[in-house]
Amino acid sequence: MASPWSQEVVEVFEHSSLRVLSLYEGFFSGGARVLHSTVVSGLHAHGHQQHSALSLYSAVRRETMLQRMEDDPRFLALRAAGVRISTLGRSTDDDHDPRVFTDAEMEIARREATGADVVLSLKEQPLRLANAAGFPDRPVVACLHRSDPENSGAALDDLRTAADSGLLAAAVCCAESTRDAYAAAGVPEHLLKVVPNGIDLTRFHPLRRVRRLALRGSAGIPADATLVAYAARYDAMKNPRLFVAAAREFLERDDSGHVMMCGAGMTRDNTGLAELLDRSFGDRPDLLARVHTLGVRRDMENVYAMADVVALTSAYGEAAPLCLIEGAMSGAVPVTTPVGDSARLVERIGFVTGFDAAEIAETWIEAAARRGELRGALTAARQRFSHVRMLSGYAQVLEQAVRGTGLQVAA
Repeated sequence: MASPWSQEVVEVFEHSSLRVLSLYEGFFSGGARVLHSTVVSGLHAHGHQQHSALSLYSAVRRETMLQRMEDDPRFLALRAAGVRISTLGRSTDDDHDPRVFTDAEMEIARREATGADVVLSLKEQPLRLANAAGFPDRPVVACLHRSDPENSGAALDDLRTAADSGLLAAAVCCAESTRDAYAAAGVPEHLLKVVPNGIDLTRFHPLRRVRRLALRGSAGIPADATLVAYAARYDAMKNPRLFVAAAREFLERDDSGHVMMCGAGMTRDNTGLAELLDRSFGDRPDLLARVHTLGVRRDMENVYAMADVVALTSAYGEAAPLCLIEGAMSGAVPVTTPVGDSARLVERIGFVTGFDAAEIAETWIEAAARRGELRGALTAARQRFSHVRMLSGYAQVLEQAVRGTGLQVAA
């Protein structure tokens, strides 16, 4: 059986026996954690890199939910791949200063980092630990997933501190917009390396018609419905107000239309979303009946494969949103607002709109109508979004980070 790995990836791995420690702020729902965990499990599974992870928090409250590490799909997937995971044991519900670490916490950090050749930080937030006195001297590679670093708060200062001290060996940017934004924010340009996001194409792919219709039937979606999928956490950055406004317009115009809202906080248990839906659809309960709030899903490949359109209405902060890639590779036409690298991602396979709800609704209708026409372009784009290329890029950055320090890689 032919290897799924490109020759470039194999050649990088053949010369690598790196021990890599990933720093996670915590395990909770979000595209960056999905992406990072795909990288870690992919590099570890090939056998030429040894990956482990350290999570600052074991429980994180976000989007009204307390998300526990041991319940998180990314945590479970890494464990299944043989990646060892430890934690400082913090919870965001505890009353403590997030920037102060106890002696016991630093001892855990020292133990984990001492056994690594290089530290890989998921976003810049965990760098406050890597910058702390007593943290072992190891090259650090930060993985950046925003196009608005100024909204990272103190974490941006932590990133600049790591760069100024020489601790930061490189920063992987998932998009060109990320690189440009962090360079403008004062991070030295020579440290910023662009590695485009990729996904597992064996998981995200169009389904046969019979399977697609069966999934729709089990979800209460008519076979002939125009289905728009929205995968986002309930957060101002994701602009759920605009999505709901566009959904109202869409459902009024398309009698067969349905929308699915997935992600942390996307349930009626979230009072913010419940009030938003009630205000927007209070006079039209018949339209609200075609809005499906699904919350966090572990089968997004099925949700996307049911859909005709995958929508993004974010206002700011996005870099290279995974939902657009995953949805498109599952056969849904991506429609996005012009944030981060979104326009580049959907070029020739989808549509870019402004921030007007009526325009977005009309574009969803057009995108669904042209889905058959765009099928060939979506198929042709698949290799561009392969996670194998992404793994090759990360592997090379990690290798170069260690070589640049003159350290000896473990045998």
